Amino acid sequence: MNDRPAPSEAFHLTPIGIIESDFPDKFGIPRQPGLATAARASLVLVPPFDDPLAVRGLSAFSHLWLTFIFHLSPEQAGPARWTPLVRPPRLGGNAKVGVFASRSTHRPNRLGLSLVELVEIDTAHGVRLGLRGADMVDGTPVLDIKPYLPWAESRPEARAGFAPEPPPTLVVSLSPEAEAVLDGRPDGDSLRELIRQVLAQDPRPAYRRGAEARIYGVRLRDVDVRFQALQAQAGPTTLRVVEVVPAQGRT
Repeated sequence: MNDRPAPSEAFHLTPIGIIESDFPDKFGIPRQPGLATAARASLVLVPPFDDPLAVRGLSAFSHLWLTFIFHLSPEQAGPARWTPLVRPPRLGGNAKVGVFASRSTHRPNRLGLSLVELVEIDTAHGVRLGLRGADMVDGTPVLDIKPYLPWAESRPEARAGFAPEPPPTLVVSLSPEAEAVLDGRPDGDSLRELIRQVLAQDPRPAYRRGAEARIYGVRLRDVDVRFQALQAQAGPTTLRVVEVVPAQGRT
């Protein structure tokens, strides 16, 4: 008896929770988990999965695997619309590799996998998991949680293809005006560190990184952070935060 599903069979998945994070928009989100440890996030479980019994014993683990949906990526509806090649930013945004040799958000089923640190578990009203190092946009639907087992899943000898080491980081500076805004906020210290960690990863599109005069904007928490690249004659590029202003609407 052949129990294999037919190639055209659909599998219906139900989110178990929703992410609340410091990233209201896709632009600026670190491209891998753990690169911005100052980023705050919570996974709020939804009924009927918000039963505290479902997370009994989870506090014994420090890190979790989250399976989620790239819900803001274009839906790949069937074989006619999927793309076998993608352009990873790590390769400059021009070289192509197979989608299954990348971590691109543009995938046939839009599934993502992220390793996050579990900070706290709040079961006062349902279940809320406090997370650190998450790389997910606010509102991301989460499909599953699994505890991370370092003895089974850490392989220091593994090859890492075209990304053998963490990406280089840039120097980030803030204007006096931006510093003044942060000094006046109760979360100013943590927001300042978040800004530094996010911009150090250089969120600019790879194909535009030569346009130093351009002003970019990244939305973090409830502010828009506007910055530009300053290229010294000799030395690394610095990202300069020009201003931090209240966010206006959503992009």
